[in-house]
Amino acid sequence: MTVVVGYIPTPEGLAAVDHAIEFAKREGARLVVVNTGHHGDNAHALFATAADLDALDAKLTELGLEHEIRQPTAASSAAQEILSAAEEVSADLIVIGVRRRSPVGKLVTGSTAQRVLLDAECAVLAVKAP
Repeated sequence: MTVVVGYIPTPEGLAAVDHAIEFAKREGARLVVVNTGHHGDNAHALFATAADLDALDAKLTELGLEHEIRQPTAASSAAQEILSAAEEVSADLIVIGVRRRSPVGKLVTGSTAQRVLLDAECAVLAVKAP
């Protein structure tokens, strides 16, 4: 079993990783963590630093979880990178973090979460930060 998790260095991204870890521990699943900047912009705030990724790698290793961390730099959207990774590894589950939005904000289309939810070929777990 393989789980793909979209990771960004925000409370929502950390909540997604935490849920993916709990699932992977319970099910003995392999984790594939995907982090990318906004359309490949590695200067964007959502592009995790080397220190962020090293800390995450150390945590997953310490927990004994089989894992891979990907940080593609192509000019693709985060949703496309998550979906591509899920297809490539035949993911059984994708975990993404979502933020609280106003009713008007929910009308805006094109969000990463919306694209993943609509286009994924496997189950998607959307989690909010505590």
